[in-house]
Amino acid sequence: MELPHDPMILLGVINMKLRDFYPDLEALCDDMDLDLSELSEALTEAGFFYDKNTNQFHKI
Repeated sequence: MELPHDPMILLGVINMKLRDFYPDLEALCDDMDLDLSELSEALTEAGFFYDKNTNQFHKI
């Protein structure tokens, strides 16, 4: 699956997948063959951070 380039749509897709299918960000990246640091960097640049406790990206 190719991920959206728009950061807000990317945020929605990733948070939905984390909520519905994956126990953490590492599992999502492993399963979807994504680079964890690239994904995190893209969302960090858009103003979001990953919270392990909620397993979601949130606004900084």
